[in-house]
Amino acid sequence: MRSVSSPEPGAVLHLFDGVVDAVAHRLASVDTRPLSGGRPGQYQADLHADEVVLARLVDAGFGVLSEESGLHLVDRPVTVIVDPLDGSTNASRGVPWFATALCAVDAEGPWVAVVGDHASGRRYRAVRGRGASVDGATLHPSGVQRLDSSILALSGYPPHHLGWQQFRAFGAAALDLCLVAQGVVDGFVDCSVDAHGVWDYAASVLVCAEAGVRVVDVDERDLVVLDHEARRTPVAASTPALLDAVLAARRTFR
Repeated sequence: MRSVSSPEPGAVLHLFDGVVDAVAHRLASVDTRPLSGGRPGQYQADLHADEVVLARLVDAGFGVLSEESGLHLVDRPVTVIVDPLDGSTNASRGVPWFATALCAVDAEGPWVAVVGDHASGRRYRAVRGRGASVDGATLHPSGVQRLDSSILALSGYPPHHLGWQQFRAFGAAALDLCLVAQGVVDGFVDCSVDAHGVWDYAASVLVCAEAGVRVVDVDERDLVVLDHEARRTPVAASTPALLDAVLAARRTFR
């Protein structure tokens, strides 16, 4: 697959699956615990994963926006936004919740996405206009309408109770958002301020959208931008009514 001027979504999904497999193979042979020393919170495993991802995507003809190494050849028709290792702190501590997330973006926006859960082997996949699935099963959100009946996934911790029934804090936003699409949790709230780069959520935004779940920025900014410096505060919910309630609760932080 040397050209992406007119690629087939199936070929892109196949490539992305191969990238996730290659990262898993590399991670199995390295120590995930040491920090890289390059920047705060970056692990050597992040750099190993990025090396694998970048080589395969550039060779396949894509531009790349990677958390670890920035922008590469984004004048190409399709750019892949990639988090080589989302949840790297989890990986470093042996917490089985970390992933590789890839989202191909064309002139119309997010197009093809794969989020590969390295601990379970589970794969979330989506193609614009063609739906979303996990290991071949169509994704369906929970349909929960009320905040006081919801189980929310949190990133960070709020200054006060937001009115949920229960919450969970898993530590890998790409996978957390996919759980909303799958109906495992009812919503996701970033309780920090502009803590997430586009690589953290781009693939999951498409997975969620194709499952009928909206993901929005709490300040109503565009989420999927080809900007390595941009940071956002994503919020998602299984239904419009719950999203309104979650956004209202999150905005009380101000």
